[in-house]
Amino acid sequence: MVKATDSLLVETGLSQAEVEEAIQRGDVNQVHNRTSRPVSTIIRANIFTIFNAILTGAMVVVFLVGSWKDAVFGIVMITNALIGIYSEIRAKRTLDRLTILQSPKSQVVRESHTYSIPSAEIVLGDVIYLRLGDQIPADGIVLQSQGLRCDESMLTGEAVAVKKQVEDPVMSGTAVVAGEGYMRTTAVGADAYAQQLTAQAKRFKQAHSEIADGINQVLRWISWVIVPIVAILVWSQLSADEGTTWKHAVVLAVAGVVGMIPQGLVLLTSLNFALAAAGLARRNVLIQELNAVEVLARVDRLCLDKTGTLTSGEITWRKFVSLTGEEITEQAKAALAALVEDRTNETAIATADALEGVTASAARVKVPFDSSRKWSALSNADGTWYFGAPEILTANASNAEVAKACVSEEAAKGARVVCLVHSPGTELDEDDPQLPQGVQAQLLVVLEEEIRSDAAQTMEYFQRQGVVAKVISGDNPATVATIAKRVGLAPVNGTEISWMDARDLPAEGSELREIIRTTDVFGRVTPEVKRAMVHALQADGHTVAMTGDGVNDVLALKDADLGIAMGSGATATKSVAKIVLVDGRFAKLPSVVSEGRRIIANMERVGALFLTKTFYSAILAVVVAMAMWRYPFLPRHLTIIGSLTIGIPAFFLALAPNHRRYRPGFLARTLWLAGPAGIILASSSLITHRLNVANPTMASTVATLTIIGGGIYLLSILSRPLVPWRIALLATMASLAVVTVFVPVARHFFALAWPDPGSWLMIAVASAITWGLLEGLYRYHRHRFGKSVTEVMQLPEDDGPHQVESDPAPVIAK
Repeated sequence: MVKATDSLLVETGLSQAEVEEAIQRGDVNQVHNRTSRPVSTIIRANIFTIFNAILTGAMVVVFLVGSWKDAVFGIVMITNALIGIYSEIRAKRTLDRLTILQSPKSQVVRESHTYSIPSAEIVLGDVIYLRLGDQIPADGIVLQSQGLRCDESMLTGEAVAVKKQVEDPVMSGTAVVAGEGYMRTTAVGADAYAQQLTAQAKRFKQAHSEIADGINQVLRWISWVIVPIVAILVWSQLSADEGTTWKHAVVLAVAGVVGMIPQGLVLLTSLNFALAAAGLARRNVLIQELNAVEVLARVDRLCLDKTGTLTSGEITWRKFVSLTGEEITEQAKAALAALVEDRTNETAIATADALEGVTASAARVKVPFDSSRKWSALSNADGTWYFGAPEILTANASNAEVAKACVSEEAAKGARVVCLVHSPGTELDEDDPQLPQGVQAQLLVVLEEEIRSDAAQTMEYFQRQGVVAKVISGDNPATVATIAKRVGLAPVNGTEISWMDARDLPAEGSELREIIRTTDVFGRVTPEVKRAMVHALQADGHTVAMTGDGVNDVLALKDADLGIAMGSGATATKSVAKIVLVDGRFAKLPSVVSEGRRIIANMERVGALFLTKTFYSAILAVVVAMAMWRYPFLPRHLTIIGSLTIGIPAFFLALAPNHRRYRPGFLARTLWLAGPAGIILASSSLITHRLNVANPTMASTVATLTIIGGGIYLLSILSRPLVPWRIALLATMASLAVVTVFVPVARHFFALAWPDPGSWLMIAVASAITWGLLEGLYRYHRHRFGKSVTEVMQLPEDDGPHQVESDPAPVIAK
């Protein structure tokens, strides 16, 4: 019933004085969207880091007191900063484009006139005229309704349009799909529901990366000891028996510091993520944050939103079922065609499409669908026809038992069922429509949500990989459970899929965590509950991915370890997600998992190389400082050592195919190999250097070639199994080492000497001993940790079709 005051308000709206008063109070539908992270902040964050501070200081010192040739390590720092700045500015721009409200103008009633104004100029208390196709720009209540229906699926997850009556609430971001009406705003601007979601989504949150965290942990350790090591190194070089100038002592100290920093690992990590993102983009998978690729490989709980992920969101017609024991009559089809010809919701659209070619009968009286009645009706020359919920229409039907049995049979299959009943000889009262006794059920319309063709195969893949899926939706939990069963969801208890109405969930605590842990499907889930479910799974120590396409998924997507949005989803959802499946194909996720696993497994392998260099550089610095010996290497020596044993080969190894499953403990496993290997290499280089200390240039040459020999053998260990392209890579690195010494120009540039026969013998003996020790270390590490860092190309048997029988050369994205 429309109140008199509401009718008056609809006619007059606000006065200009009331509008100005609202503007003075700040009750305007305008939101001052500020940048989530200013460009200046992003640049500062990528430039002013411990990593860059150490290397910049080292570069400045070398330029001031040494040769520019010893400062080439700065290229790594600059390149890494540029990659980081570019990727984060790209993510920032995506977030800044975030907007849920896309309607630029609205029709408002002010001083008895209707005006079209920008939605941002709406004030609190404004009367807004709503019509088909409008997007509601603010929260409010309905003042008048003439068949007004709103699609709230982007906020609630419910696929069915909601009929709005007087005093019903309407929310910003929803759309008018039928009828027309008037509303009065009750919340505008930042107070509106959609804007609250937007504001929370705009807060930048970086995906957690185990690789990046491991590298940062190592850098923190280095930062704690680097200052005292530098001071001690300078002092020791000045006090060394061999004697040296203070400038040369500073350059040698810089060499010791730079060698400790795994700068190549930092660069290679960023580059590897960037190349993976580029490759996935060509397959319509948008990576909005580089290390998100790695995160999916670590996911062990996958929360799937039914609509848009398992289903396309569209309702399709499956079949008509006659309830009379005879063929469906043409009169029944014509009446049904008339009842759904307005196509006001997905059910009507699917039914109308199934009746294509059927001429709708002429209706004398027609009553639209009402959610309180659960049916629509019309009267024509054949009587009155009712169309709607079977449990309502067939309750007093003459053939009720037959109808109920058929409805139960179809509902058990997860179908959506609506019913057409007929009452001959009765006339519909348009003002007071009633359902008479003794109607005859004519037919059932059996509908189903369209399940994505790739959903079952993808679900089977994740189950095989040990990822537990939870299906959550705003729809009826029983229906969702049936759909989950059809796509092959594996039940937690191993027998039957368990489901629950999320409205019955406890607010928080251990009880909530236990229910979420043991239940497969949740229906009637609100945005806040989705978020709470993500938090509960994370509290149990799980890495959680969340998929979705509606605005109701935004908060959960943001708080999940990895948010995945469908390309057809809401703008807000795509902007806040770390990964967007542009073509909406759920089947693309396995390829993202494959990329993540390749990155984690290969970065673990090359990480061992880089951290070995960190260890032997730190050991050299400490031992040389304590013994007051000359530091064995110039910065350019460390450049050639790092390039041939780590930098160049690591680039190829990091891009090689690898499908090994993720195993936690990346840093611990890597350090257990890198630490002892660093001790072995540092010892061999120090011993050979001290044996030739009388000739500083020859001593550095012998130490350099010895450590290159040991480094290449360590590279061979981490490259196993030694397939042809890896053997070629090892041979190339060894050849380049010889060329560096053999070619006079290169030998002069790198401050090396041509070894005499005795020096060559010393290099050979030292290398052989080093190789034996490294081989023993490899076998011990393999026994302790299994095929974790080494031989990671060997795949577990249960990876089935993903198993790699031969190891092809890496493919570099161009």
